[in-house]
Amino acid sequence: QVQLVESGGGLVQTGGSLRLSCAASGRTVSTYPTGWFRQAPGKEREFVASISWSGGSTYYADSAKGRFTISRDNAKNTVYLQMSSLKPEDTAVYYCAARGYIGSYTPEIESDYNYWGQGTQVTVSS
Repeated sequence: QVQLVESGGGLVQTGGSLRLSCAASGRTVSTYPTGWFRQAPGKEREFVASISWSGGSTYYADSAKGRFTISRDNAKNTVYLQMSSLKPEDTAVYYCAARGYIGSYTPEIESDYNYWGQGTQVTVSS
């Protein structure tokens, strides 16, 4: 079993930056593609970014391109989401998700991930 724990959320002003971390325990996730999703109040959860197990491939939602960077440190079993130029519309609970099985997948699809964290709140004030 894998446990994912997000951290690094908080309150930041418009234009500010935050770095979210997703630490895995239980089993190594160094071979798992990992993604970040977010859910704003009253909205569906949406894809933000994803990274392959090696870190060689990254994928971003249009809303994240140019502002967010996903990375991973497999030695630390941790995936990061560096967010900059934050906007009030980035306010959401951010979830980390890992895909713990082999096969092709679509990074933007929630059901392609089988391990989820509890989320961390990010609030961007205007």
